[in-house]
Amino acid sequence: MKTIAFLLHNNFEQAEYEDVNNQLKDKGYKTVLITTNDDKQVQAMQQDVNKADTFTADMFANEANVADYDALVLPGGTVNADTIRGNKEAHSIINAINDANKTLAVICHAPWALINTGIAKGKTLTAYHSLQTDLENAGAKFVDKSVQIDGNLITSRNPDDIDDFVDAIDKALS
Repeated sequence: MKTIAFLLHNNFEQAEYEDVNNQLKDKGYKTVLITTNDDKQVQAMQQDVNKADTFTADMFANEANVADYDALVLPGGTVNADTIRGNKEAHSIINAINDANKTLAVICHAPWALINTGIAKGKTLTAYHSLQTDLENAGAKFVDKSVQIDGNLITSRNPDDIDDFVDAIDKALS
């Protein structure tokens, strides 16, 4: 059974974690929730502004072993994505997954992490529309479509794209 890790902090977009996680589990994947937070209780948001549910992470980022995962998913949410892009432990996990050419699936505002890790340069990516200039300034080509695949990278724009995002992850791991 293939294992997919989710990496997040706090104030992530709930659907981009919960809906993606549930769909991947329904397809037979094992999932693990990793946090860079200093508490395993993590706070979800709806539409980036309304507090939603809390979830319990399986482990902290410093406990994660990238060799255990076949893919990594980075949910968005503006505050979550901004925190992850500045977190050295998150960068270490993201870069290790990418360097191993494992599936790296990133949605909404989470492509900010691809900028800060240097992964975005030379890639064709999609993201939440407000990231277009940031991605282009980092040397990426921005496209506006529900899912964009460039090598091992899968990117999507927002919660409306979750079905296409999950299908792309499933195809990449099949």
